[in-house]
Amino acid sequence: METAKVFWSGRSQAVRLPKDFRVEGSEVRIRRHGAAVILEPIPMDWTWLDALVGPVDADFGQAASEKPTPQERPDLDKVFSG
Repeated sequence: METAKVFWSGRSQAVRLPKDFRVEGSEVRIRRHGAAVILEPIPMDWTWLDALVGPVDADFGQAASEKPTPQERPDLDKVFSG
């Protein structure tokens, strides 16, 4: 088991992680589990979701990326233009 130094940075407590425990990115999730404090890297992409959702069919992918045509609403245009 390794140890890490705890110190103060301004009014916040900080921990200097050993090299083997470094994480990518600039933020981590933090939570308590009993007396343990757990730091988890925040994924910078959505590939982690693939294991939860499974494959997405082509129709879903297309529907998710479609941009609907703007609706014409002349009555609302009058309300918000003046």
